[in-house]
Amino acid sequence: MTQREAYQKGTERLRQAGIAEAKLDAWYLLEYVTGTSRATYFADSEKPLNPAEEEQYFEWIGQREKRIPLQHLTGVQEFMGLDFLVNDQVLIPRQDTEILVETALELVRDPLWKKRKAEDGIHILDLCTGSGCILLSVLRFLLEERGSFSGRRPDEGALYTCAGESSKPGGGKVTGVGIDLSGKALELARKNGERLQIQAEFYQSDLFERVEGTYDLILSNPPYIPTAEISGLQEEVRAHDPVLALDGGRDGLSFYRRILKEVRGYLTVGGYLAFEIGADQAADVGEMMRSAGFRQVTVRQDLAELDRVVYGIL
Repeated sequence: MTQREAYQKGTERLRQAGIAEAKLDAWYLLEYVTGTSRATYFADSEKPLNPAEEEQYFEWIGQREKRIPLQHLTGVQEFMGLDFLVNDQVLIPRQDTEILVETALELVRDPLWKKRKAEDGIHILDLCTGSGCILLSVLRFLLEERGSFSGRRPDEGALYTCAGESSKPGGGKVTGVGIDLSGKALELARKNGERLQIQAEFYQSDLFERVEGTYDLILSNPPYIPTAEISGLQEEVRAHDPVLALDGGRDGLSFYRRILKEVRGYLTVGGYLAFEIGADQAADVGEMMRSAGFRQVTVRQDLAELDRVVYGIL
């Protein structure tokens, strides 16, 4: 069977199964199994699959027909230009969450804030870290800007090296800690840190329960789906994402309340707190932040112009 025939058959099977992005998913699976690129495919789509490739491709097509997420089949999801390992113990990193990373980077790049933190460095805490994609992405870009990274990505044949200390004058030190209640999620986060050669510490804790010290920037993409709405989510999410990472309590705001109740003991004065939120939660979370003493509370939208991030300064 040629690559073209396999792709067409895979697309039709997924379409018949009601997969919304049948054509795209069939392509990603073909690309992953064969290692082909679009350019190579269009140049020679009549290239035959070997028996192992054909067997693997249609095995995955069959699993995708059953609504198993594409990323759980390949074990990888791209986020902020980096490839993160994923499994059914963590939420699959979404493009919407990149807004939280971009916001964090903009905040620490602010010239006045950056000058004030130059000597002591920047200490970052990521609550509900999951795969570690938020914390590791922020650290990667900050350290690269400060001259602490060298080399290429792991998939390009070499590893980044991470020194932690900036090689530029006044750059300070950048450190990061990721917290999660799930030990299995933390195992994966550590693997992602090792694989990407980004230094970070990961600890099992129920939010601040085992956190020590203070931080200049606290980030969180907490569970924010109201309990009653989980049963109505897409099957890929409802049946395959960990409920622990989805369930935000009766109104979806439980974790925001808990974090804001305790955060003042862990955030430095003048430090930032930034949350990812559900699209209808900006007003509620923003008001909670103001009531907790945060200033300059701001909402940022995602590419679909939906409210996605709320942040403020203490």
